[in-house]
Amino acid sequence: MFNNTKYVTDGINNRVPKDLQQLLWKLIDTMKVANKDFMQLFKVDTINEFGIYKLIIRHSQEEPNYVKEHILLTTSKLNEKIYVIDDGPHSTMLLAEEY
Repeated sequence: MFNNTKYVTDGINNRVPKDLQQLLWKLIDTMKVANKDFMQLFKVDTINEFGIYKLIIRHSQEEPNYVKEHILLTTSKLNEKIYVIDDGPHSTMLLAEEY
């Protein structure tokens, strides 16, 4: 799964930096699970701790259960729920509100 043509929606292009888009694709590619669910979920939040912005990426899938959290330093603020869906011939990254 997810080894096919990749697409992103206008919402992703307009609100999610390209380097973060690439990171999310890479996180799917490097998952250590027996099987990947057709739907991957990323909850991305920015927090400010003592003037330092941290990007918290919570990557999950339902079947089989998988949850992993990644923390990065950032200069931008982003709070989004992002889906990546594999329907066979292609994979699409989209904002939750576009689902």
